[in-house]
Amino acid sequence: MTSKRTQPPQPNASCGRKTMIQITDRNSEELLNKATPAYSTRRVPRDVMRCLVTGIVPRTGDLVLAIVTEIGYHTRLHLPDGGKRNLFVGDLVVVAYADRYAPRQFEAFVPRDLRECHLVAAGGIAGTVVEKHERIRRRPTRIRPLGLVASDTQAPPLNVGAWALQPPAAAPRGNVPTLAIVGTSMDSGKTTSAAYLVHGLSRYGLDVGYAKVTGTGASGDPCLLRDAGARPILDFTDVGYASTYRLSAEIVESLYRELIGHLEAAEVDAMVLEIADGLLQTETARLLESETFRRLTHGVLFAADEAMGAMAGAEWLRSRRLPLLGVAGRITSSPLQVREARAATGLPIYGLSDLDDPATAAKLLRQ
Repeated sequence: MTSKRTQPPQPNASCGRKTMIQITDRNSEELLNKATPAYSTRRVPRDVMRCLVTGIVPRTGDLVLAIVTEIGYHTRLHLPDGGKRNLFVGDLVVVAYADRYAPRQFEAFVPRDLRECHLVAAGGIAGTVVEKHERIRRRPTRIRPLGLVASDTQAPPLNVGAWALQPPAAAPRGNVPTLAIVGTSMDSGKTTSAAYLVHGLSRYGLDVGYAKVTGTGASGDPCLLRDAGARPILDFTDVGYASTYRLSAEIVESLYRELIGHLEAAEVDAMVLEIADGLLQTETARLLESETFRRLTHGVLFAADEAMGAMAGAEWLRSRRLPLLGVAGRITSSPLQVREARAATGLPIYGLSDLDDPATAAKLLRQ
């Protein structure tokens, strides 16, 4: 178990109406035993969740026991084992406070008190929504915090950072072929492309490790990559963060190094690393422009929705002299967009069947 890490500054966001309920020491452990823990809290043992503390400003990564008060956009909760359960009003859940960046869903911040706020991600993230995409018709699911979760009434709140993996014994050497998948935006096809590439490399006979470096904690991506054959499978929650939104550039770079170090220690033959959101997202851009990324990344596959995005992304990556190997993602479902992108970028376009082909996947790795 490692010590708590440095936390990013909290926004001046307030949440919900002023509604509190009183919890006694006697029944808090009973309520925690009845609660459903979320994926975001998966590394924290249940047996240390013994009591609740109040009167403390929550910090990113802190665990909170909350009751669901209104079902909105998120109707299910991702569980520590990768399963999902439907939510009902009155359900008790243990989730983690964190900021969220999701251009096609919500932007949310950690509130400064324990009043009613929102479930802002199915992986189990508590926050206050400040912006949402216009296509999201339903309000965010509302939750009422009952208290921060602790092991003792005199102890600080439990935080996911305290159960991070121990840092690798050695700094990453960069001697394992490493492919990074980046994209134009959220939902551009990065994870699906990563899964098919991992499957293709596995069919070639290689042991492939996967890590999702940035994003918001959720079980869907790791489960898909597990089914594709990746071993081991890691994400930022394994190194102490429920979300990477608004983390400093130094912390995000350290996550990249740590995740690669853990995969190297597992003696994999190849690595596929996924970086969330788009090239213009602050944390993504800073990581890709860093010396850490240049030194440890041998190839980049770019996921795009359409030809103009593919062209702009290719220019962005090339201008920074990054090893761009080709274009993939949702664009490959449209032959006309593929034709335009190939002409505009001069790059090969890889559909899912291409990435799943062992010979093509191995060729990408050799490049």
